[in-house]
Amino acid sequence: MKVFDKAHFSVTAWLVSKGGNVAIMAGLIAPVLVAFCGLGADTGYWYFRQRDMQGAADVAAFNGAMALRSGADHDTISGDASTDAVASGWNSAQGTITVNSPPTSGPNQNSHSVEVLLTENEQRYFTAIFFTGTVPISVRAVGTYNSAGPACMLGLDKTKSYAVQFWGNANADFTDCNIVSDSVASNAFGVGGSARVTAPCVDVVGGDYVAATLTLTSCTSVTTKAPYVSDPYASVGSPDIGSCQSGPADGVLTPGTYCGGLSLNGTVTVNPGVYVLSGGNFKINAGADVTGTGVTFYLTNGATLQFNGNATVNLTAPTSGAYSGLLFYGDRTQSFATNTVNGASSSKLTGAIYFPSQEVDLLGNFSGNNGCTQVVADTIYYTGSSTFSTNCAGTGMATIAVPGNVALVE
Repeated sequence: MKVFDKAHFSVTAWLVSKGGNVAIMAGLIAPVLVAFCGLGADTGYWYFRQRDMQGAADVAAFNGAMALRSGADHDTISGDASTDAVASGWNSAQGTITVNSPPTSGPNQNSHSVEVLLTENEQRYFTAIFFTGTVPISVRAVGTYNSAGPACMLGLDKTKSYAVQFWGNANADFTDCNIVSDSVASNAFGVGGSARVTAPCVDVVGGDYVAATLTLTSCTSVTTKAPYVSDPYASVGSPDIGSCQSGPADGVLTPGTYCGGLSLNGTVTVNPGVYVLSGGNFKINAGADVTGTGVTFYLTNGATLQFNGNATVNLTAPTSGAYSGLLFYGDRTQSFATNTVNGASSSKLTGAIYFPSQEVDLLGNFSGNNGCTQVVADTIYYTGSSTFSTNCAGTGMATIAVPGNVALVE
């Protein structure tokens, strides 16, 4: 039996001894290795969640910009964004969503953009051995839509074929001014016969039929399946119908209510103000010379326009007030009917021709001052020869905003 000899044992001997060193070192390093592996696993999961959340934010911001382009309000956009984010992988139970329009930061703080901010508080797994609490993750996305430029001709009907059409010998030149049809029909916009039309772009919710000359200066082709364009005058109220009066007197027409039709002959001066035409036809007959500034004609109770092609008409809408920019305004509750607008080449109709529930047939060679005639109607039929423009500052007309493409920008 070997007896332990204290004299032969020393610390130095113990230190240089190799027996059991591997086990000792493994015991010391194992917790560190476990910690690093756990941190790596948790970090990988957090990164995965951040990528998932970013995708959800991108979807919500893009769809939010599309909704904004279509005229949706903030509450609708915000609610839809939350639904879209959840459907795309965001866990609403562990985080929050904030939707801003316009965005509160970044280079796209404008009314065309939607900002979506998502957060999630992620759980710890392996790292919970060493740390407490959750790990906050946040992402941000911004979607925006570009304006395709304003329009000066808009067909509002949602279903009819040829809601906007150019036919016969039409020769129309649209300068910085687009054409829009809100119809979903496969031939919602048409150009036929010997018509010649030049415009920057044509936007159609449905499809198009082009069998004549259509020249687009900014777009390569008609934009089909485009978003709807809102009625720019939808919020304008209706004037009161007053006591019926007759006129004109001594070649002068004064504001008021005219019942059962109004027929103008010879030289007529139209004084500024609102004219309510209740029932019958508003006629400007052959050879008439009609002039007026700051006038609005409101047609109701079945009243329609019938302007003769040999008349000279120079009328300008008011530039301010309740009926700013509106030259002819058809009661939006009227049944479908056709309004015929003719005029000699020297005629000037400056302002909006607005018949949201009826058709407007443009048969003459008139235009507004500097091309400032705007046409918004249920359907539009054009066979005249005119120039249209949106360089119309000071005319009081509303802007017909045409939404453009949607994109993620941040």
